[in-house]
Amino acid sequence: MNNKTKYDQFLESKLDQSIAELSRLCAQPSVGAQNWGMVDCADLTANLLRQRGFQVEVISTGGAPVVLAERKGKNNKTLLFYNHYDVQPPEPLDLWISPPFEPTIRDGHLYARGVSDDKGHITSRLHAIDALLDVDGELPCNIKFIIEGEEETSSVHLEEFVKAYAGRLSADACVWEFGGVDHRGVPMQYLGLRGICYVELTVDLLSQDVHSGVGGSIFPNAAWRLVWALNSLKTQDERILIPGFYDHIVPPSERDRQLMEDLPETAEEYRQRYGVDHFLHGLEGGVELRLAEVFQPTCTICGLTSGYQGPGSKTVLPARASAKVDFRLVPNQTPVDIFRKLRAYLDERGFTDVKATMLGGEAPGRTDPNDPFVKLVVDTAEPIYGKPMDIVPMVGGSGPNHIFLETIKVPIVTAGIGHPGSQAHAPNENVDLDLYLKGAKHIVRILKEFADS
Repeated sequence: MNNKTKYDQFLESKLDQSIAELSRLCAQPSVGAQNWGMVDCADLTANLLRQRGFQVEVISTGGAPVVLAERKGKNNKTLLFYNHYDVQPPEPLDLWISPPFEPTIRDGHLYARGVSDDKGHITSRLHAIDALLDVDGELPCNIKFIIEGEEETSSVHLEEFVKAYAGRLSADACVWEFGGVDHRGVPMQYLGLRGICYVELTVDLLSQDVHSGVGGSIFPNAAWRLVWALNSLKTQDERILIPGFYDHIVPPSERDRQLMEDLPETAEEYRQRYGVDHFLHGLEGGVELRLAEVFQPTCTICGLTSGYQGPGSKTVLPARASAKVDFRLVPNQTPVDIFRKLRAYLDERGFTDVKATMLGGEAPGRTDPNDPFVKLVVDTAEPIYGKPMDIVPMVGGSGPNHIFLETIKVPIVTAGIGHPGSQAHAPNENVDLDLYLKGAKHIVRILKEFADS
């Protein structure tokens, strides 16, 4: 890449300005679950893009607005960036060392809610764009941004939006919202996300809780009813019993297995970090554990609520019980199909009184690891990080990448500023300023090589 030291010199000399810009963005709350500051943050994000000469539109949806931006470059190749400006709720507040919406630098890290997920990724990419404009006076290719405000709440309006604006979002490749290094400092390339079907199961049997001595032997118990329904969903050896649940699954390929074999061992790290004393299915570690982690679908009870749960005793028969359950999905499962099968199974088992509500759903999606754009991004990382980028064909989490894969039909890669201690979704969320700078340097190289490829 020509004049690469000039780009790096710019990024290093203007790092404080970029961090100040990130701090202003993080000081603006944008908590999607609480509808707190969403429009203001969308407008602030839009102004950051306008300052770089982008044509920007803030477009209303049925929920939070979407920021759509485009700037022409030297050639007609187009790179799309997907990001989001919404953040998770900051609670529990008492566990934050500094207030979540008062960005604070400590020990080479910037702390704030949303600083890593995902506002730091937005501004680090803008920092890279600043370097290109300063050194070259223009962008090497067309750049588009779609920055939504509902990623943390299952992107409920995004699919409709992307389909409606598919022409304006057309591109040759896409860089996803996140990326970063693992616990070894090795940059990671995450090429796929599992899907999710998130449901709430509810049982309402009585008008109020009842004295257990009055109703215990003659009234139906909502908590027991729900427990029996949950117990019917899978066996103790983790086999999910919903008929047809596994019908459409595509197993990992030999290439997937090869990529997973090349990754470092994770078993001991999980034991130490989470206190887990054994893994399911008798797994001890190795590639089989890594494959199971992301290529097996799940049925997870995320929360249970019923009756009295305070200190001491209270002898009541619960009138109502509810559970939050998520199904992590693998190619080619879909949330609509799984929810339909869940409802049919509950009815078949006699649980017609168990109400099922889908709270969110996303299909799985993945990019071919042999795509040339993947190689480009992997190759441009090593000069920055001093280590080759590891390729991870799938990760266990979920996101709306399938919408872009299916509608825009672009390869999607990850490149960013995350690290294992970033505390995303947790108190004391942070970015490492050194990794922030490296992330911007990587984006510069991706854009230059992409334009020339």
